[in-house]
Amino acid sequence: MADAEIIDFTSREPAGPGNRRFPTAEPHADQGEPETDEPTKSSPSDNLVGLLSDLVQLAGQSLAALSSIPIRALRELTGDPLRTTMTIAERLGVAWPISLDDAIDFARARLSGDYAIDEFGFDPELTEQIFLPLLRPLVQSWFRVELRGAENLPSSGSALLVSNHAGTLPIDGMVLHSVVYDDIGRHVRMLGADLVFSTPYSADLARKTGATLACQEDAERLLANDQLVAVFPEGFKGLGKPYADRYKLQRFGRGGFVSAAVRAQVPIIPVSIVGSEEIYPLIASLPTLARAMGVPYFPITPLFPWLGALGLIPLPSKWIISIGEAIATDELPPGAADDPMIVFNVTDQVRETIQQTLYSLLMQRRDTFF
Repeated sequence: MADAEIIDFTSREPAGPGNRRFPTAEPHADQGEPETDEPTKSSPSDNLVGLLSDLVQLAGQSLAALSSIPIRALRELTGDPLRTTMTIAERLGVAWPISLDDAIDFARARLSGDYAIDEFGFDPELTEQIFLPLLRPLVQSWFRVELRGAENLPSSGSALLVSNHAGTLPIDGMVLHSVVYDDIGRHVRMLGADLVFSTPYSADLARKTGATLACQEDAERLLANDQLVAVFPEGFKGLGKPYADRYKLQRFGRGGFVSAAVRAQVPIIPVSIVGSEEIYPLIASLPTLARAMGVPYFPITPLFPWLGALGLIPLPSKWIISIGEAIATDELPPGAADDPMIVFNVTDQVRETIQQTLYSLLMQRRDTFF
């Protein structure tokens, strides 16, 4: 038996158009010129049959190519799926802060349950070694995030970041965490909705990467521990608003975040994010289906669900994140946290600051995707 050809799976060379073989129609020498000048018209059924024939032929060629792959090469790929996955991620642009072998050993240790977390379930090592490196290509190369006003971020002590919320899926919180950590080396502890922590897998990921339930008790405990906390007061009203209402802030609730900041006497820092509205343009939400599924909305975008999983790829909009000047709360009178009028006024001040900044950033942004 002839030696099997070994296919090198480690090649970094992308498959170009010249490497792909598609069935082509060969010209027939015995075909003469058409008798009339009118083009030959084919029926839709003929087109469908031809397309199906091409697909069957292409599938046969693909199966023939797969059958020529040596068994040893397939075993190497499937024998260690974790190594294969992390190797592919590295070649796609993920820059692990440690060597690939160390990153694989680190991931295996996490899968075995041998790690330490804080009282909220936060795993800083997992976040720094795995989560943020996976996120950086999306932040730096896909969204090309530009951070402005980073000097307003405190290098120590507690602060409450208050941001607008948009984009159909809560990617903006993860992006904010990434850029803040890369700039000042501090983790942003997100306050998330109940749905995040009642969804399988999502709850574990959120806890391990620093998020906790958006309630006043958890917010005050984090602020008392000198943490940088982020809240999105619009909630699902902002996240799931139609594309036609983009960058129009929704109601900020009852100001519970202001009460928490005033009670802890920490500054409130307005954050304005431009770019998140365009990643999944929401054109419909199908409320009946959403209620049946137990979710706030079922998103219909130009690509989802029409393209299936491919429709979940966010559009590469240009992002700008502006960190505003801090609003002091330690100068307010005693008992301000329980005064509805003071809480309302501070809430309105924060909301108006973010709204005006959004309008300004939109005028400065040259193009949605460039």
